[in-house]
Amino acid sequence: MSTVTSQDGTTIAYTRTGSGPAVILVDGAMCHREFGPAKPLAAELAPHFTVYTYDRRGRGESGDTEPFSVAREVEDIAALIKEAGGTAHVYGISSGAALALEAAKAGLPITKLAVYEFPLVVDDTRPPVPADYDERLEKAIAAGRPGAAIKTFMREGVRVPAPVVFMMQFMPAWPKLKKVAPTLRYDAALFDGLHDGTPLPAGRWASVSVPTLVMDGGKSPAWIRNGVAALAKAVPGAEHRTIEGQTHMLKPKAVAPVLIDYFNG
Repeated sequence: MSTVTSQDGTTIAYTRTGSGPAVILVDGAMCHREFGPAKPLAAELAPHFTVYTYDRRGRGESGDTEPFSVAREVEDIAALIKEAGGTAHVYGISSGAALALEAAKAGLPITKLAVYEFPLVVDDTRPPVPADYDERLEKAIAAGRPGAAIKTFMREGVRVPAPVVFMMQFMPAWPKLKKVAPTLRYDAALFDGLHDGTPLPAGRWASVSVPTLVMDGGKSPAWIRNGVAALAKAVPGAEHRTIEGQTHMLKPKAVAPVLIDYFNG
């Protein structure tokens, strides 16, 4: 494990593998280097790039510092880009896509940006996330009830069927999820005004000036795909690509060739 120090003094743990141009992978909710798709994706990309996987603050071996803000997570990416030599390609998935876009909007030295299924709710193809969603996450976490926070996220954030969420409590991964559940409020902060079933705010990403690839999966539900299509139109000059046969649980072997082609193009 290696570390960098973010602007507010938080230690961010990362792993570097491979050689070539730098690529930073930004995880979605509750994932980190040892739990989620980043590690196998890094293995696919390493023959072509120097790949940086990292634990977002509050997860894995990274530290955390209050008060939290989205800007602090952007500073974490800035510290990694500096460590990588001053510029990097960036790929984000799910809420990591939202964070990667915030980094590009902030003007970080990103050479190319790729994002997969930023889970936006822009129409009536699914119910909007409840208005008190963020508040309920905060209350569950403050009360020391990480399991309740996970259930709120799974059922109302990403619409996982109730029987599936019930069975998850008996799976080996559940204790790992509970450890990082407090960071669900960090992911929620990335979706301010973007989950209510209305069109995307005009100009939200107008300042993104880096080449951007916006992706979705061909088997993903309509609400996700509609949100991705809207995002592709909202980011100046963005390319929209569908990876056939994939869902939100994107397989590293499916996306790796797309990223290799895009980042090397």
